[in-house]
Formats: sequence, structure tokens, C-alpha cells
Amino acid sequence: MIKKLTLSTLVAATLLTTSSFAKDIEVKITNLTSGIYFTPLLVSAHTKDAQMYKAGDVASANLQKMAEGGDISGLVSDLDAKNANTISNPAKGLLAPGKSTMTSISTDDNNDYLSIVAMMLPTNDGFIALNSIKIPDAKGVYKFVLNAHDAGTEANDEIINGGGMPNTAGIPADPVNGANKATGATGIDAKKEGFISIHRGNIGDFDNTAGKSDLDAKIHRFLNPVASVIVEVK
Repeated sequence: MIKKLTLSTLVAATLLTTSSFAKDIEVKITNLTSGIYFTPLLVSAHTKDAQMYKAGDVASANLQKMAEGGDISGLVSDLDAKNANTISNPAKGLLAPGKSTMTSISTDDNNDYLSIVAMMLPTNDGFIALNSIKIPDAKGVYKFVLNAHDAGTEANDEIINGGGMPNTAGIPADPVNGANKATGATGIDAKKEGFISIHRGNIGDFDNTAGKSDLDAKIHRFLNPVASVIVEVK
């Protein structure tokens, strides 16, 4: 039976747990969107103090690299330095809409928190995140749903121009359609948020040759949640 964990039950479980021990876990990640791809995923079991980000804070340089260009190497190095058990790119490339990937992790004694991140493509700096969830001690199958997050490091101009490096505006690519020479989103979308928050979704438009956005509103709009994660503790 799959057990759905609410925040309250997770907190209660954390408070009741006083010891840590090695675990073998299997993780299944599913892309719930209809037109967004996930860049190479990072799946890591780590200690509580190895949390990759906190909502409301300014993104680290390595989180920015992941959220803007799909580069997880810096975050992997950060986690390796803290002796985390990490799996890189379990899907062997992009994870397409409606598709799933699975991986297994054997954790060390103190690596009892689980995190998962990947850039959402095409977005400017959107990413999926399971952020430092306590791995349940009891054997069983547990389900989590993930919201899209915005790293806040780049304006959501929705222009596809190959940009993917930090401090370079634009979206790296669109796996579905090419760029259509948009002029860029205006107003609030022309400013980066400056902090990590829940993503408000792509706006897009219906102009295939120009318009304000290079993203097709029929394809690239999304609502939360954007991914599901099933964790089996063995």
C-alpha cells in the first residue's frame, strides 16, 4: 500500500525518530506535465545540514547553474564534499512528459534525508524539487508530489536563445519547438525575483512567429504539481 505523507506526519515522524541507520531505497520519479521536459536529475540521500536550498533564500551559484542550464555538476560536488549518497542522471538524459525513471540508493548511517532536483525545460530558471525530506524508517512505499520552483536568478522572459549559463538571459532550448523570435515578457516578468519561490508557471502565447513569448501556451503552460516521487524503503 502506498502511504501519502503530509507535512504534519513527516514532522511527527522526524520528532519520534531518534536514531539513524543505513537504508536501501528505490526511487521512482514521474514527469506529470504535458509539455515540459526535465533535464538530468540529481537524486541524493544526505545529512540534514546538506540541504541544497531553502525557499525564500537567495539561490547558491551551483543551484543557479542547475536551474538555468541543467548543470548539476556543482551540486554533485557540494554533496560529495558532505559524503552524500548521490545518483546523477538516472534517466540517461531528458525525462519526457508522462515518463518515469527509477534508481536505487544504499544510504550511509547518517544520510537520512532525500533530495531531488532537475531543471524544467523550457523555462528560464524553473526546477522541480524534493527538498530534504526525512527518509521514513519503516519499510514501505511512500508517495510525494513535487511543485515547480523558481530559482529567482533570472527574469522569466520566455525567450529561447540558447542562454543557459548563469547571468545569461534566455532559455537554453525547447525540446518540442524552436524559437519564434518573441520580444520578451514585460512587466513583472521582466524582473528576476531574487529569491527561491514557487514557480508561477509559463505564460506563453499563441503567436508562432513573434509575440511576447517563445513558449506555445497550448504546450508549455503548467500547473503544480509537476512531478511525483515514489520511495520504497526496503
